[in-house]
Parts: sequence; structure tokens; C-alpha cells
Amino acid sequence: MPTFVTLVFLLPVFCPYLGSASSLLRDGNIRVVGLPPPVPNEGYEVPPEQWMTQQLDHFDHTNMQTWQQRYFVNASHWIKAGGPVFLMIGGEGRADPSWIAADSEIMVNADKYRALVVFIEHRFYGESHPTSDTSVDNLKYLSSQQGLADLAEFHAFITNKFNLTAANKWICFGGSYPGSLSAWFRIKYPNLVAGAVATSAPVEAKLNFVEYLEVVRDSLATSKQGEDCVNAVSEANIQLTALLKDKSSWPQVEKLFNLTSTIENQNDVMKLAVALASNFMNVVQSNNLTDPYTIRDLCNTMTNVSIGEAVKRYAAVNIARTKGRGLNVNYSFYVDLMKQTGWTSPIVVAQARQWVFQTCSQFAFYQTSDSKDQPFGSLFPLKFSIQQCMDIFGDQFNQSAIQAAVDWTNNYYGGWNISTSVTNIVFPNGSIDPWHALGITKSLSEDLVAIFITGTAHCANMYPARSSDPPGLTAARQHITQLIGKWLQEK
Repeated sequence: MPTFVTLVFLLPVFCPYLGSASSLLRDGNIRVVGLPPPVPNEGYEVPPEQWMTQQLDHFDHTNMQTWQQRYFVNASHWIKAGGPVFLMIGGEGRADPSWIAADSEIMVNADKYRALVVFIEHRFYGESHPTSDTSVDNLKYLSSQQGLADLAEFHAFITNKFNLTAANKWICFGGSYPGSLSAWFRIKYPNLVAGAVATSAPVEAKLNFVEYLEVVRDSLATSKQGEDCVNAVSEANIQLTALLKDKSSWPQVEKLFNLTSTIENQNDVMKLAVALASNFMNVVQSNNLTDPYTIRDLCNTMTNVSIGEAVKRYAAVNIARTKGRGLNVNYSFYVDLMKQTGWTSPIVVAQARQWVFQTCSQFAFYQTSDSKDQPFGSLFPLKFSIQQCMDIFGDQFNQSAIQAAVDWTNNYYGGWNISTSVTNIVFPNGSIDPWHALGITKSLSEDLVAIFITGTAHCANMYPARSSDPPGLTAARQHITQLIGKWLQEK
């Protein structure tokens, strides 16, 4: 998926944000990666954590090191004789068992199809610590391929633990990065799962993800203010850019945006620019989902001329989003924090170092300002994201290496060009969600089904249904349920 310290790539716990490090750190106040989970049903006991022994390296059979991986089980709906197994896949955030103790999508379907529900935490996230720390030498074991192999071992472990047979078919679920893992698990291990729900899944890795801000622009235009809102954001960034070009104006900018650090150099300028844009990116991605602040609020503020000129309205949004705590844009401080490797380091507890490494080593997803068709100026180009990878993890993580990793990822999994010989995957995406630009939004075959939901944000279908849900979201959930039933009936 994911909303986090200054690398520009937002993602999603389950639906974790694929995401921007830039809003994770607010003057030392660190927010944990991941969307808030649903509220457990009243009176329902949240499943306790359990542990399994997992291989450190599934692809080196001379390496016998093991570690303990965390998982959860909810068997409250399960009928063992032929009842299916629903696997919820963890991603770039702490696994919260509330997802399988509420009327979430997976649990509603578990009730209907009498399924055993299992939920596994991704290696290097939450409490699942495969190594002594998160040094670069150890992070080489953090990859989607190792994560999928973990799932295969977990499948065998659960099969043995519950004495399952071929009659107990498996369906996997995930949203955002875990949505991609869900699709990839079906692609790479079709003998283990009968179908996959891949919600808001960015299956195409991309170095320069310029489309992200383009969708943010289009989503802002869906407000009642329409293009007036977009134009106000654009004018604010024109005014901000003019101020930042003149170093003598930097103290004015610091005061206007309630900065808790001084602007010292261009790195700080770029960090400020992406942090301010992230105020909009994060709201759009989760619009009308878990954050009470919505696109409507953004556009109401940006078009409220009583606040003052456009840049002052842009500052007002920042004050609202930071809740007045201020904003630290010191790039050196950020890099030093991100270089901490211990499991008790706040940046590691927040999952930020781990996810940033995955973008630098496999996916990129850099949400830059390089497109002209977006209103956030041009102050955080691709080179800034590349620089962060090199400064945090080493010079070997340069642009050529990251591009090669992106190409390898797409060749290995197929990206947008998933083979039509693959079957039984559904790809729900929301039109408001910028991540749909890297997802499957048109069906590839009768068995690779896209569901494009107008007016919804990141992973909306995974949450409990609400009376305010748009009709398209309700219809999408019904369609997913029908597909799951179809897959379970197949021989």
C-alpha cells in the first residue's frame, strides 16, 4: 500500500498506506504506518497472537536459521468438514487482529461461507522480527518473494495444525501492498489458493509515479468547488515557490507554516514541499474512510478567501493536519532518524525504515512533482527520492539500481501484463484512490476481474459496510462475494 517521514510514496495496516514518509514525522511525533483498523464488534473477543517457526531464507537451503512469525486465528464461523480457509495477508504495518474481529469484508464472507480465518503478519513488521536489527545486511531478507514463501510455509503449517484436506479450499485477501501479495500468491502458488481478492493493489512497480498527483488533482476536482479548488492549490504552490526561491523569505515561510525547524538548504526546501503536498495526498487516499478530514474540508479551506491569499490557505490546511504541533523539515534530522536500525527505534517501530527499504530495493512508487498535470509545483522531483535511498541505505541504491529492481519486479510478477492463463483474481479499486493508477482497472479475462468503484478511496471495500456507502461500493462487495462463492464451487 501507504503518510509517513519524507520519501514520497504513500501505501496501506491492511490497508496500509503505500506511502510517503513525509508525514510520518511531525516534529518528532511519529505516526505508525497503516490505516486504522475497523472497530471490533461489541462483546467480541479479539483473537490472541500465536507464533510459528519460519525460515529466514527460503531460497538458500544451506541457511538453516529460523525465527518466530506472528499470526492470528478466528474459527468462530468455521465448519471443519469442507469449510474453506480465508487467509488475510499482512503488509507494511503491524498486524491488528481487529480486522478479523469486526464486520470487515473478510469476516462477512467467512460468516457466509463458514470459513476458518487466519491472519499472518509480514516479516520485519509489527512483532515479526526475523533478524537482530534492520541493518541493510539484514534487510536483504525483506522482500515480496520471501513474504510469499512465508505464506506458503504458513499454508503448510495451518494445514497440519488443523488437519485440513483438499476439501478445505483457501482464498487469500489483501489490500494495498498486501493486495499485490494476494494476487501474486495466486499467480506464483496457484496450487495453494483457489482465488485471490487483491484490493487497491499496485501490481505495476514504477520508478517515477507521476500519476499519483495527477489522480489527486482529479479527485480534488470532484469537490463542489471543482476546478476552483485545484486552481487554488496551484496558485498556493506558485506563491510558495516564489517565497522559497528567495532565502531572505525563508523565515517568513517558517512562521507561516508553523515550522519547528529552520530551513537551511534545498534539501529542507524539498522536504517542506513534499510534506505540504502530503497533507492533500493522505486525505485524498483515505477520503471518507477513517480520517474525519476529507476532500470537502481541503477544498472548503483552499477556496475560503477570507483566510487570505492562496498560500495562507495552504498554510491553514497544514495547521489543521498537524493539529498545530508544527512541522519539522530538517532533512539531516530525518535521514539520521531513518538510519536507526534497532527494533526499539521509533522509526522502526513505526515501520517506516522497513517500507522505505522495500521501495528502494523493489518497487520505487515515488510520488514526485515531475508531471505538469498537477497543482503541487515542481519542488520534489525524482532525484529527491533517489537521494533519500542513497543517504539512508547507501550509494548502491542509486537510480540505475532502483530502476533495475523495478524492471525485475515487473518481469517476475507480470505487472499490468498478468498472463491470462492465470485465473480467479478480483481487483477492486476506487476512483478517488491515486493507487488505482498502478492497478488493474479493466478486466483482463473472465477470470481476472476488475471492479472499479466510483467515488471511493483506498481499500474501501475491506471495511465494514455503512449506511452512507455509495451504491457502487455496495455492489462491489456483493460482486466479490459472488466470485468467492464461484471459486469455492469449482472442482
